[in-house]
Amino acid sequence: MKNNTWLNRWDERYSSEELAYGTEPNNYLREQLSKLKHGTILFPAEGEGRNAVFAAAQGWQVSAFDISANGRNKALQLAEQLGTAIDYQVGELSDLNYHPEQFDAIALVYAHFPAAVKSSIHQMLNQYLRKGGFIIFEAFSKNHLEYIAKNEKVGGPKDVESLFSIEEIKADFPDYEIIELAETEIELNEGLFHNGTGSVIRFVGQKQS
Repeated sequence: MKNNTWLNRWDERYSSEELAYGTEPNNYLREQLSKLKHGTILFPAEGEGRNAVFAAAQGWQVSAFDISANGRNKALQLAEQLGTAIDYQVGELSDLNYHPEQFDAIALVYAHFPAAVKSSIHQMLNQYLRKGGFIIFEAFSKNHLEYIAKNEKVGGPKDVESLFSIEEIKADFPDYEIIELAETEIELNEGLFHNGTGSVIRFVGQKQS
C-alpha cells in the first residue's frame, strides 16, 4: 500500500498546529471502553492520538500506528501534555512488528483505509487480537455520501468504496460474536473536520476463535 498521495494527504492534514479532530476522544469509543476491563489495545490509523491518549489515561496499555509522522508527533505531544504514554509506530501494518494475539482490544475509529486494501487490513488485524478480545469500530457508512452532499464539514471519504456497510463488517470479521452492529445517524463535533450530521456503522464484536 505504498501510496505517496495517501501519505501526503494525511501529513498535510496533520501539519497545522491545531488538532484536526480535536483532543477529546470519540464518544462511542469512550462509551465502549468503559465497559471493558483494562488491558492491551491497538489503535490503527490513529492520526493525532486523541483516542489512544484517552485510553492510556484510563489505564490501558496502548499501541498505535499511522502512516503519518506528523500525526505521531502530535500524538506524543498530547500524551506528554496529559501525563501519559503510548507506543506509537509509523508505517504500514504489514511492516510493523505486532505479534499474534498481542491485544485484548482493537479500536478502529474512522480508520478509513484505501478501498483496495481495507478488508485485507481488517483481516490482518484479526490475527493480532486474542481469542475473547474485542473490536470497537465506528466509521462512515456508504449512505454517508448523502450527508456530505448537504454539508462537507461533516467530513469523510467521498468515494463509496472507502465507506462501510454492515455486510462488509460481517464479511471482514466473520468469527465474532456481534454485540452491536448497526448503521445510525449521529451528530459529530470533533475538531475541524468532523462537524454535523453523518451516517456511521458502529460495531462491537468479541472474537470467538
